Amino acid sequence: MIFYFIRHGDPIYDPDSLTPLGRLQAEALAKRLSYYGLDEVYTSTSNRAMLTAKPTCDILKLEAKPLDFANEKYTWAELTVERDDGVPGVTWLFYNRHTTELFNSKQIRDLGDRWYDHPEFKDKNFEKAINRVYDGCDALFSSLGYEHERYTGKYKTVKPNGKRVALFAHQGFGLAFLSCMLDIPYPMFCTHFDITPTGMTVVEFQDFGGVTVPKVLMHSSDSHIYREGLPLRYNNVLKV
Repeated sequence: MIFYFIRHGDPIYDPDSLTPLGRLQAEALAKRLSYYGLDEVYTSTSNRAMLTAKPTCDILKLEAKPLDFANEKYTWAELTVERDDGVPGVTWLFYNRHTTELFNSKQIRDLGDRWYDHPEFKDKNFEKAINRVYDGCDALFSSLGYEHERYTGKYKTVKPNGKRVALFAHQGFGLAFLSCMLDIPYPMFCTHFDITPTGMTVVEFQDFGGVTVPKVLMHSSDSHIYREGLPLRYNNVLKV
């Protein structure tokens, strides 16, 4: 199985939609995905994710299946902290300078998968938050024929297949989801990786005698944007 994780296009967060650029990115992505095709498409229940998936579904004549656990409203409520830059409000854990430094400390690294047991997080419920993503992730892959042996990096191959499956969702959710899928502790993953609008992460689920260890073939690829001559600014900031 080949699994594609795709972030939505350039967003409008309120109201939940895509910018004109985001719609062009979604169309460019659809052309790329049509090259080899997909067997199944899943989306977050947010409008911006569904709008991003629509051109792909239209060109491949597929119906997207909604996954509410992938909606970013949950991870935004669960994996954010008060900003430490003097601006009112909250931000993602991986955007907060203090948390980023803490996430890469020896104390957090030594805690591994139980990073949320750090004393600084005693008033938070990050364990429940990350387990919610794990549960949704495991249920999805179980339905696709792969039973997750959590925290080992392995899956039991129950029903090996050659399907191509895509999930259209979000940046903040995606960093948690991919860390769970790959059994890489969330603090390590979210501070060392990012996902740009319509960035496509491709993961191979190859069976080795009943065991699968998912391997990332590419992460947050945006070559479809280059192909269509759209602006190449990573997250609308960096020229890369």
